[in-house]
Amino acid sequence: MSIQITDNQRGLLFQNGNYKKFLPPGNHSTGFFTKNTIHILKTSLPFYVADYDLDYFLHDEELVKHLDIIDIPDQHVALHYQDGKFKQALTTGKHAFWNVLKKNTFELLDISKPEIQENLDQNFLRNSTLSSYLQIYNVAPFAKGILFFDNHFQQILKSGTYFYWKCGTQIEIIPIDMRQRELEINGQEILTEDKVPIRLNFICQYKIQDIMKVALEIKDYEKQLYTLLQLILREYVGSLKLDDILKMKQEISTYVLEAVQQKEEEYGVQFIHAGVKDIILPGEIRDILNTVLIAEKRAMANVITRREETASTRSLLNTAKLMEENQTLYRLKELEFLEKISENIGTISLSGKDNLLESLNTLLASKNSPQ
Repeated sequence: MSIQITDNQRGLLFQNGNYKKFLPPGNHSTGFFTKNTIHILKTSLPFYVADYDLDYFLHDEELVKHLDIIDIPDQHVALHYQDGKFKQALTTGKHAFWNVLKKNTFELLDISKPEIQENLDQNFLRNSTLSSYLQIYNVAPFAKGILFFDNHFQQILKSGTYFYWKCGTQIEIIPIDMRQRELEINGQEILTEDKVPIRLNFICQYKIQDIMKVALEIKDYEKQLYTLLQLILREYVGSLKLDDILKMKQEISTYVLEAVQQKEEEYGVQFIHAGVKDIILPGEIRDILNTVLIAEKRAMANVITRREETASTRSLLNTAKLMEENQTLYRLKELEFLEKISENIGTISLSGKDNLLESLNTLLASKNSPQ
């Protein structure tokens, strides 16, 4: 029986189940009435024969000439390239590939430690079969990360994607948000110097500067910042009278901001802004202030009314003086009266030029009087 082996194939001759020799491309006969068999293998695939270990074939020097063999130790993987192009990742053990049509190269990688070799491209790591050997972490664009191996600090990570080998080491990355934050105190009860109970709503904006101090040295740092702000606010506002507090919202904000800024290095943050949002008064105090405000507004309105009346009187007095001193102006006033009367009366008959204005006044008064 004749069997044809092509250029992209190789053959293995077995007799009674035992390997005998390597068969190159060409026609090969198994013979008649024999138990010879030929296994045909494709050279584009890894060398593999079912039910046989690779070492079983390696005593054949002729076969070995056509194979590239790599033995990968424990805690290592190998990158397999064919003609310079990545093919696959190989795990611990012995592997063989045909070298007759393509050139095989291998890169051995130590995965006993979590750090990835620096010469490996991240794009390659993302898209290759290596992903099953990797742990992938992302640090957001607005954050930094604190890296720990087995609870031991390693380094501070900037935003980005990070790859580590799965090697049994516990890997932890604590993300720290580096954006501006706002701390708010709502309904803080404070007794003023003049014994008036009030409540304040206060805000403070800050950014983290020292992430090691915030994450590792200060427990519940946001709670501690809240307490710091609360104490400063109560101490300062409690030293002021109610009237001063209502007038000094900006001064209170400035004082508190300057006070907390002196603690920036201690807490590892930068305080940017502070301000009083609301001052909440007891109901009876609000009623008193409303009564005072209404009285002040009424008094102001009375003053304005008196000023207007005085200005009107002065204007009439000045007009009278001008008419007394200037006959032309007096005659113009007469004409003004005459124009008003003419709007409602068709014909007017007057005598005496010296008393024209008085006559017009009398006539206008009689016109407007009830019949």
